[in-house]
Amino acid sequence: MRLSTLAFCTAIAAAAPLMAQEKAINTQRSSITIHVGKSGLLSAAAHDHTVSAPISSGTIQESGTPHIEFRVETAKMTVKQDPKIDAKDQATIQTHMEELVLETKKFPEITFRSSRVQKVADGKWKVDGDLSFHGVTKAVSLAVRQTGESYTTRTVLKQTDFGITPISIGGGMIKVKNEVEIDFQIFARPDDRTGGRAPG
Repeated sequence: MRLSTLAFCTAIAAAAPLMAQEKAINTQRSSITIHVGKSGLLSAAAHDHTVSAPISSGTIQESGTPHIEFRVETAKMTVKQDPKIDAKDQATIQTHMEELVLETKKFPEITFRSSRVQKVADGKWKVDGDLSFHGVTKAVSLAVRQTGESYTTRTVLKQTDFGITPISIGGGMIKVKNEVEIDFQIFARPDDRTGGRAPG
């Protein structure tokens, strides 16, 4: 009986990593993309911007108790090059984003940690969790879809909810929209086990 119990416990211990394997996020392929629009009387004369950055670290787990968490370094966020804008203006836009909007030195990270992950269909999940951005943490609910090897979701956030004042030019003739669309695309590293720790 003692031997059988020992063998049973050993089998459970061996199966546990397969039943609830935590995988590191593939930081070479995973990214966050923010779409910033314009409004105001002269908005037609301005340009929308796309800002992106790689996911710096994180983990994802589907089985057992599903969860996901990740971190983004705000200093790595860059404004996509626009061929209609000259190099000087492009550099100014990048600087304004870093210093006036994201305040990267004061708020170096964007983080997300799930509190509940619910599978709603094959390849579809409802993910609730806490998003920390610009020093403010808010509960968000995301509809996540798996397509091939990637997990994707899009959400719309208000900058003012995170303590950010949208940039306004010319007394509001051109201003950045308060609402921004954020896309997350995440790939897991299937052969990498992290032992319960997010990679640094």
